Amino acid sequence: MHQIQNTATKNQLSDQGLLPRRCSDSESVDDDGLLPKRAGTVWSACVFLTTAIVASPLFLSLPGNVAQLGWVAGPAVIIFFSLVTFHTSALLCACYRSPVTTKRNHTYMDAIRSNLDGAKVKICLVIQYLNLLAAASEYTVFAALMMMHVARDIKYWLSKCRNAADHACYVNPMPYFMAFAVAQIILFQIPKFPQLRMSFSILCLIMFVLYSGIGLGLAIAKVAGVHGIYYTDLPLTDGNNTTTPAQKILKIIRAVGDIAHAYDLSAVLIEIMDTVKSPPSEAETMKKATRRSLILTTFVSMLHGFLLFAAFGNNVPPRVFLLHGFYKPYWQLDMIASAAIVIQLSGGYQIYLLPILAMVEETLAERFPDNEFITKDIKIPTGCKLNLFRLVWRTLFVITTTVLSMFLTIYVDLLKLFQILAFWPIAVYFPVEMYMVQKKIPKWSKRWICLQILSVGWLIVSIATAAASSVDIFSTGSNYYDPFKPKYF
Repeated sequence: MHQIQNTATKNQLSDQGLLPRRCSDSESVDDDGLLPKRAGTVWSACVFLTTAIVASPLFLSLPGNVAQLGWVAGPAVIIFFSLVTFHTSALLCACYRSPVTTKRNHTYMDAIRSNLDGAKVKICLVIQYLNLLAAASEYTVFAALMMMHVARDIKYWLSKCRNAADHACYVNPMPYFMAFAVAQIILFQIPKFPQLRMSFSILCLIMFVLYSGIGLGLAIAKVAGVHGIYYTDLPLTDGNNTTTPAQKILKIIRAVGDIAHAYDLSAVLIEIMDTVKSPPSEAETMKKATRRSLILTTFVSMLHGFLLFAAFGNNVPPRVFLLHGFYKPYWQLDMIASAAIVIQLSGGYQIYLLPILAMVEETLAERFPDNEFITKDIKIPTGCKLNLFRLVWRTLFVITTTVLSMFLTIYVDLLKLFQILAFWPIAVYFPVEMYMVQKKIPKWSKRWICLQILSVGWLIVSIATAAASSVDIFSTGSNYYDPFKPKYF
């Protein structure tokens, strides 16, 4: 009886959740009894993967990091890490089906549970939840800052200020944090939102093409000697063009680490893989999709990196594709590009966080199948069904993470450091461990040694990046670091 209740609960939640609902029609279902039958292809998976990369706030800094490393080292590092990411993604793809039963693993945590056990499962679960907080904070902060760019450009259009240093150009960030939070609360409650994932992914890619094209055009114009394109000290930059040798080394380490982290697909790879049809095998489809996605994003990043370095040299903007042309007539392009980034970040927030939020809801529904607050849907006047727990949980999550990101410096900084350190276990260590279980690789064999070298190498990169970032975060010159001071006010 208890088993039947669990199944019914999961099927009910799946109507609006990430998993397709179950059906008894054998001609319309997949091998795991899910409806609708998976129809994903290499190209649909490629769209999802590319969106997962470019919609990440960290990807916005990729061209600047490539330029920071220079003409030779920049392309070499980005190509190297894209190849390593392809390899680690292939390891994770091999873990999509359970090693004994060949049952599909619908999420990253499903793959962990079916391949590993004991403390590793609990540790991974904690890391996933903390990564959820870190990602929410990162998306919220970047989106709010880009909306501030739009507001500042509107002020310039209204002739209220003439350069970024004017006091009249100051923009209060609070309304923009709140606006982004309200938008995400509404989007989280849209029924059947997972079925709209392809539409949102395509929208994000269109926005990516728009703002990256603007940045590319401004860089070419700067190289060609067009007057009026300036790099100005806006909130996303530090405005400090004088660096000591030690600071230069730290910047290089951070750039290498950011490039490595920007290609992390582990958080969404299994979920995307669960949308593709079989045959051919899901692993082969995802390998092709991952290869095409990485080739595209690597090419775009290198192209922008070259042009940014050619345009600004060592004073290259540390983040974002667009070049902050704040003076006539380029402020208009800056405003359009900033708005496009905001739209892309809104879609990326949903695409990245929704699977993890749904995982929490599914877990609680299975643990408390008789709790109507968690499992029962109510009808609203529009004819749609609304789950009260989903409404309360997702709303409180967005509000809490937004408020903490706005007002608590230590919250944002510690989550940033945690996200850097968590990259190694989530993206490398656990996929390597699961792969060795899947393939039953004996210890001290050649394959085992190679995989351990890969894992230790990424661990070193994560630790070095965390150390360099901690110096950057907590080093405030002559000022005392205030952990409770609002970061963006």
